[in-house]
Amino acid sequence: MKLIKIWLLVAIAVFSFNIQPAQAFCGFYVAKADSDLYNQASQVIIARDGQRTVLTMANDYQGDVKDFALVVPVPVILKAEQVHVNEAKIIKRLDDFSAPRLVEYFDPDPCQVYRIQEDAEMSSAPFPQAAARREFKADLGVTVEEEFSVGEYDIVILSAKESDGLETWLIQNGYKIPRGAKELLQPYIKQKLKFFVAKVNLEEYDSQGFNKLRPISMAYESPKFMLPIRLGMMNAQGDQDLIVYLLSPKGQVELTNYRTVKVPSNVDIPEFVQKEFKDFYTTMFQKSYEKENKQVAFLEYAWDMGSCDPCSAQPLNPEELKQAGVFWLDYPTPIPGPRVFRGSSNVFITRLHVRYTRDKFPEDLRFQETGNRQLFQGRYVIRHPYREKITCNAAQKYKQSVKERQEKEAQTLVTLTGWDINNIRAKINFVEAKPVLWWRNLWN
Repeated sequence: MKLIKIWLLVAIAVFSFNIQPAQAFCGFYVAKADSDLYNQASQVIIARDGQRTVLTMANDYQGDVKDFALVVPVPVILKAEQVHVNEAKIIKRLDDFSAPRLVEYFDPDPCQVYRIQEDAEMSSAPFPQAAARREFKADLGVTVEEEFSVGEYDIVILSAKESDGLETWLIQNGYKIPRGAKELLQPYIKQKLKFFVAKVNLEEYDSQGFNKLRPISMAYESPKFMLPIRLGMMNAQGDQDLIVYLLSPKGQVELTNYRTVKVPSNVDIPEFVQKEFKDFYTTMFQKSYEKENKQVAFLEYAWDMGSCDPCSAQPLNPEELKQAGVFWLDYPTPIPGPRVFRGSSNVFITRLHVRYTRDKFPEDLRFQETGNRQLFQGRYVIRHPYREKITCNAAQKYKQSVKERQEKEAQTLVTLTGWDINNIRAKINFVEAKPVLWWRNLWN
């Protein structure tokens, strides 16, 4: 019998030979470490202001949709008008905007006289009608609080007195839940949480021609600001990756019950990593994860949505922010004709990346909003040497400085990844000067 995937989630983003980084982040964006780097990365959007929350959950279920079920602890009883079927592209937009990024710089001609200011520290930059409430199999202690359909999903909101009764109810109603569910369900029952349970309406799914389940969004008010990842561990096959995009009008969103660690960032790495960025980032992340004893959340991005530097994707426009659940903006009535949107300074995105196992994360994630608007991004820098002919006395000194820089980059890469230093050195190639194309300036 095929097991369903019970998802986590609930309230569940002058000349110098020793070339220094340019001020701010202005560089050429060349690659990003988005969710595609991970085979089974769950993604969640949480837009929150005060006690109001809009939660969007991506569905990465693989298998026959008739066996799909989503069981999510929720703090309140939801009605049909509080639930919405969203589009996967909005999660992709947030992922692209906030992903750790690789940028490149090109050394200028060493014979030019100029001054380059030292790089500032990155962190110092200023629905249908609901059915009537009814009891179902009262001896199990389970109450169907609401029952409705939204899009391709049939949804019930349950309350329960005991986890074994809830487990029995789910099994009797065709939900193939994993063994051991009742042990993980019981803490949520004690917290008096409700259960959002969804399965696919096969007739609606087939009639719309869907080939992938769409995300589900829900809006509610509650003082609880948490994400119950424990429930999602019943189906865990090794480490689980979770990326949470937290949107707030105030500033960064932080965890209160686990440490948050900034992913290693703002470092120079060898040129060849441009072609191996996926292997670099996944290896570096795993090494950082093990170094921190596998019990932290990594901050990969924290930024005001009004800008980006460098931009791996443009800031979300008002329509996209609204789709992502941002409810506190004053959305104007659309006006015909082209419009230019430069981002919103009243939306701050925090991207947290959690890799967890059942033994290392004994508690669900608990968050708090803060007024901290300090900017941060996972950023990795490639610096290309000047490779045309150097026509002044600076040539030898410049080449020596580049070799020293490349050795430092190699050592940095070893520290970040644990890769073999000899293999890294073998891939580093300082190309000698190209012949001068004397005719080039005639037509440029």
